[in-house]
Amino acid sequence: MRPWASAAAVCAGMMLLAGCAGADEQRARPDGRGRSPTHAVGPARIQGRADLPPVVDHVPTRDRVVFLTYDDGAARDPRFAGLVHRRRLPVSVFLTDRVAGPGYGHLARLRAVGASIQNHTLDHTALRGLPYAGQRAEICGQQHQLRSRFGIRPHLLRPPHGTYDTTTLHAAADCGIRAVVLWRASLGTDGGLTFRRGAPVLRPGDIVSVPSDAFTSPTTAERTAHLLRVLEERGLRVGRLEDHL
Repeated sequence: MRPWASAAAVCAGMMLLAGCAGADEQRARPDGRGRSPTHAVGPARIQGRADLPPVVDHVPTRDRVVFLTYDDGAARDPRFAGLVHRRRLPVSVFLTDRVAGPGYGHLARLRAVGASIQNHTLDHTALRGLPYAGQRAEICGQQHQLRSRFGIRPHLLRPPHGTYDTTTLHAAADCGIRAVVLWRASLGTDGGLTFRRGAPVLRPGDIVSVPSDAFTSPTTAERTAHLLRVLEERGLRVGRLEDHL
């Protein structure tokens, strides 16, 4: 190889690595369109794939809706299913098999009254930094469990702790996931909302994470009821996230 060609190749390699590092720094900050800057400009082109799922914490919509999301513990509060049923709430519940396993009966009832069941990995292992095989096992393994338990194949993934990397997107795509779901706002035990980015006010299209632990006060049902009152005061209602992704 000619010396100038070898140097060019090394330079190109360094530029590619630098681009990947820059994408890593942006990965936890989705842009205003609900897609991460990384997804918008990088991985699919770098890796030659166009099917990587977007990472969302907000969904562009003209409807005055927000999306309520819960992790495994929602099933532990027996009153939560009753609230979902009475208010016809199209909530989304992200399940980890290791955590939800003993409560699958409660989750079946929750699903029967309108909740959507989605993927939160098999063992709640932080995905970022794991090799592809490990991430695929976590995501596809839970896809298999949910298909066995409920006869469904979820298309949304919430990565544990909200952390992920480009490998996560590849593994998720290969497991049939169409979107990686984070949250722009989370509800505190005091009823206040904490925002991860942007203006500290709920906007149509926001994804909200509601803590789901029946063993603390207020309970999941009580927190949700409080949040519903806040939404009504602001002219917002609960939308079905799956209809928008």
